[in-house]
Amino acid sequence: MKNVNQLALLLLLNACSVAAQDITVSGPDQRLQVAFDCQTDGGLAYSVVYDGKTMLANSPLGLETNMGSFVKGLKLERHEIHSIDTVYEQSRIKASRIHYQANELTCHLTNAEGRQMAVTFRVSNNDVALRYSLPRQHGTGSVRIMSEATGFHFPEQTTTFLCPQSDAMIGWKRTKPSYEEEYKVDVPMSERSQYGHGYTFPCLFRVGDEGWVLVSETGVDSRYCASHLSDAENGLYRIAFPMPEENNGNGTVEPAFALPGNTPWRTITVGESLKPIVETTVPWDVVEPRYTTKQDYRMGRSTWSWILWQDDSSNFDDQVKYVDLAAALGYEYVLVDCWWDNNMGYQKMEKLVEYARSKGIGIFLWYSSSGYWNDIEQSPINKMDNAIIRKQEMSWMQKLGVKGIKVDFFGGDKQETMRLYEDILSDADDHGLMVIFHGCTLPRGWERMYPNYVGSEAVLASENLIFNQHFCDNEAFNACLHPFIRNTVGCMEFGGTFLNKRLNRGNDGGTTRRTTDVFQLATAVLFQNPIQNFALAPNNLTDAPQLCIDFMKQIPTTWDEVRFIDGYPGKYVVLARRHGDTWYVAGINATQEPLKLKVDLPMLSGKTVSCYKDDKKQQPMCESLKVKADKKVQLDILPQGGVVLVGK
Repeated sequence: MKNVNQLALLLLLNACSVAAQDITVSGPDQRLQVAFDCQTDGGLAYSVVYDGKTMLANSPLGLETNMGSFVKGLKLERHEIHSIDTVYEQSRIKASRIHYQANELTCHLTNAEGRQMAVTFRVSNNDVALRYSLPRQHGTGSVRIMSEATGFHFPEQTTTFLCPQSDAMIGWKRTKPSYEEEYKVDVPMSERSQYGHGYTFPCLFRVGDEGWVLVSETGVDSRYCASHLSDAENGLYRIAFPMPEENNGNGTVEPAFALPGNTPWRTITVGESLKPIVETTVPWDVVEPRYTTKQDYRMGRSTWSWILWQDDSSNFDDQVKYVDLAAALGYEYVLVDCWWDNNMGYQKMEKLVEYARSKGIGIFLWYSSSGYWNDIEQSPINKMDNAIIRKQEMSWMQKLGVKGIKVDFFGGDKQETMRLYEDILSDADDHGLMVIFHGCTLPRGWERMYPNYVGSEAVLASENLIFNQHFCDNEAFNACLHPFIRNTVGCMEFGGTFLNKRLNRGNDGGTTRRTTDVFQLATAVLFQNPIQNFALAPNNLTDAPQLCIDFMKQIPTTWDEVRFIDGYPGKYVVLARRHGDTWYVAGINATQEPLKLKVDLPMLSGKTVSCYKDDKKQQPMCESLKVKADKKVQLDILPQGGVVLVGK
């Protein structure tokens, strides 16, 4: 009996020891909690609870590396928790001054061979960020990450709002994946992704009536690949690395980095409503600048001939028309798209830059990322992927006074491509050039990491409205997704706001826009990017309503604050942005019925504002509106229509 009692006591002590492996860390207001668990088999798991409701059930953690496994047989050696309280400023994201407060838990572990790994969680009031760290150890100075066990286990009532990861080396000139697939909304987790490769970040989930979760990643640079989510298995999504076929098969799937080193941050934004999702700043809260700049970059508005006039417009005479349009609108830039080197040449480009300068306009030039991973013919090609040629080209642009570049058609998410993004950004900053990426991956904290980064496409953007009527028919649906998903985690260079009703050069053919003019004005507020290439055309100065032109003359592209007002992904959205002391409240409607919304606008309480809306014939009008002292405002939005309030 004595031996039996001793055995029972030993089992109890072991159970207590195991239980002691459970560690909880909360956000500053205590509503969001993360529990870390080093399990009996040495496996790792975590869970996320908000207001006592499970948003992520026990989800796996761990790494498989070429210096050992950190998935099972792990021992928790120690942990520490400390608070973070910082303030930083940014001119190129959804807010200009961010006060970030969080509690950080770091758990130090060893595997069966005595090798070390740490898992860090940063928990703010609505955001969780997690990453792995590996020290230099046992004489090993580098590591290759073979796979991650990192997962996100959602409760069974969860529905999804996801964009599938495409096959590699498909689409236009074999340029995919480029984050341009079509979303499906309110879909059960059991439905498989379109291509069988999972989903691109960011990924939005509705946990029944409990709340919302947005999953993404940030801090990806030349030292790692970009990742995505796998398909779900019983509600569990895992981190997935790029496909071997990406980049035409060049480069490794598995990332590698020097030790000591870290993986990127995986982020989880949680709320009982969509407000924390729309307003989150976690992609920038947890990263740091990769380099400082001596340049004084100016954000602003741009005209862009290609979107309506297409390839043939990259000639001197047409570009002069768009420079004149930019000057008439008071814009800062003109984007000259593909084929300019062929249709205009370098000497004529020098004359165009000089002419634009005389009008107070700066020039952005298009380049293909090019190289050995696609079949693109649009030129200039084979310049941005070669360091020697790239620097020569950038030196020429710097001497000429070009303000920035738009680099298109990247090859995938491998570490090799992440390195190219960073190299282009770094070299461009040395030559005073801002950078827009197109046909590309999602930006992952890049606005704070790279001072000359000013936008990425990574979305089914405006060009698709030109190519196929299907996308015009679905424009409102897609536009009601982006403020909740794609644009909430990074700049979105959409290239929209059309005032042509027919999407061609003459405003007399091609696809037909279904949305109203005020809808288009609203997207200029809803879609955030610090350099906006608007789809206005010279003919709009005479054939578009003057109130729309006047609105577009004064629209800003940088914002000091954002507030979610109302909406549901794919149905409708109303949000407010502040520029200086002026508030813009924008709403659009993708449903088939008129919306009558009673919304709270405390920032405009008691003030008289300009209200842009559609009349009964879907024509734009503007009237004065007094916001009552009770802050309540009635917004009426037609199907495929919009509303914008502007006031101080």
